[in-house]
Amino acid sequence: MSGLDDLLAGKVAVVSGIGPGMGRALSLRMARSGADVVLAARTEAKLTEVAAEVEALGRRALCVPTDIASPEDCARLVERADAELGGIDVLVNNAFEEDPFISFEDGGPDVWRKVFDTNVFGTLQLTQAVIPSMQRRGGGAIVMISTLSTRIVNPLLGGYAASKRALMTAAQTLALELGPSGIRVNTVAPGHIRGPSLEWYFDKLAAERGITAQEVYDEIAGLNCLHHLHTPEEVAGAVLFFVSDRARAITGQTLDVNAGRYFH
Repeated sequence: MSGLDDLLAGKVAVVSGIGPGMGRALSLRMARSGADVVLAARTEAKLTEVAAEVEALGRRALCVPTDIASPEDCARLVERADAELGGIDVLVNNAFEEDPFISFEDGGPDVWRKVFDTNVFGTLQLTQAVIPSMQRRGGGAIVMISTLSTRIVNPLLGGYAASKRALMTAAQTLALELGPSGIRVNTVAPGHIRGPSLEWYFDKLAAERGITAQEVYDEIAGLNCLHHLHTPEEVAGAVLFFVSDRARAITGQTLDVNAGRYFH
């Protein structure tokens, strides 16, 4: 989605979990729709790369190295957004932690606790920090990035799936609490997203099975109604809908973006 529009003209959007995949796509989609973007991630180098792309689209980019598990980092992000960009209208909670691909029997609660600390408590910490800024702006929109793993649980990713399911329920709770302030809270749950991580995984599977990466792609895409694995840009388009005024009457909902892998 390379075209420009004005769905977020005059808005300021915070995107957490900046990286080469979803974080970048989300940031550029917000910028193409007219928003200035606050970029948050633990690795500063990733922030500056994406910031340059945002600025090339004619929007302002504010890089704030942030560990969402740190209350001080979250507070500092909001302080800078308020001081330098005037406030916050949109928050896309994209930062996440995955299980280290070991079973619960081998890892136990400590492994899941680390995942929950980022995916639930870190995300909620950043969310709580931005609420006063949104209230001062007269409202806002928050989107939680969830996963197909909450619908179809994968072995060795139990902590990830459980944490994201908890976050979906938290989003509904926040929708109820924050609705009177004009703040909408929704969730987008993607399936397999094409990008560097998935391509690495397909290459690994292909080598193990003695087939090509394209055959692996065709096999997994064939599980979806559309025989397609969506791109980060396609997921970002769904997020844009939720944070724009086109969804002004929608809150507390989850939109599954999985090319028809799962219906509910």
